[in-house]
Amino acid sequence: MATVFIISAPSGSGKSTLVNLLLQRDSRLLFSISYTTRAPRGNERDRDSYHFIGKDDFLAMISRGEFLEWAEVFGHYYGTHRSYLDRGQAEDCDLVLDIDVQGARQLKQRIAGAVSIFILAPSREILEQRLRARCEDSDEVIERRLKGAVEEIANYQQYDYVLVNHNVEESVKSLQAIVQAERIRRIRMERLIEPILTSFGSFHRGSSNKEQ
Repeated sequence: MATVFIISAPSGSGKSTLVNLLLQRDSRLLFSISYTTRAPRGNERDRDSYHFIGKDDFLAMISRGEFLEWAEVFGHYYGTHRSYLDRGQAEDCDLVLDIDVQGARQLKQRIAGAVSIFILAPSREILEQRLRARCEDSDEVIERRLKGAVEEIANYQQYDYVLVNHNVEESVKSLQAIVQAERIRRIRMERLIEPILTSFGSFHRGSSNKEQ
């Protein structure tokens, strides 16, 4: 069964860089490309960064129940299509989702075993520096993102892991460690454990092997 890894962060925290490096280093991870109604930015390409679609098409997909989660952020819709989870299970890959707090909350309600990770910049000042260094947004938009960051950060306790992104290399190694740890949890190893137990023949689940 595919494990779903939810990664959230305020804009400018370095989430995209970390996710890209994580995917490069782990071939068993599949990235879920979100659908959005916003226009492409910079070098973004359809079906690479996002699936860019019109609002009417997005709303129609909502009505057909095609999204695992969806949310409206800064006037634009974003959503995770169910097909990525099906593909991950078919290809024996774990799924990585880059989604906001709203979407993460929906996913945790629908997929009980989903693992959530929240990424933080070391401080507000550093977050603002990173936003300005991207040279993508106006001062007005940057202020709006910083205000939104306060609201997102207030939800950090809802996440299974919190990672402070001081250094990219250290942070991506922490992400790799989280993925590896979750993969070897007992509940995710059942399909590998079962044949071992069967090989013992008389082993019964729940039996006590304590010496009398």
